[in-house]
Amino acid sequence: MSIVIQIVDFVFWGLSILVVAEVILSYFMSPYHPVREFIGKIVGPLLSPIRRTVPPLFNLDFSPLILLLLLQLAERLIVSILLRLG
Repeated sequence: MSIVIQIVDFVFWGLSILVVAEVILSYFMSPYHPVREFIGKIVGPLLSPIRRTVPPLFNLDFSPLILLLLLQLAERLIVSILLRLG
């Protein structure tokens, strides 16, 4: 069961890294750059519902921060369920 938990940890860690990379690269790269487009295809569908629900505050987009918190919550929930099952 520990290998499954490690895979879950790795997947959520990777998603978190991609969210942070999207935020950082948005300051330096064109949205049409292939790297940004690739990351956007993964992170965009996760950010879209949050952006529709939570409007920017003082012209700042907090959706990546909210997504990171939701990813942590989901990871902890999944890992705790897996620990109870195993």
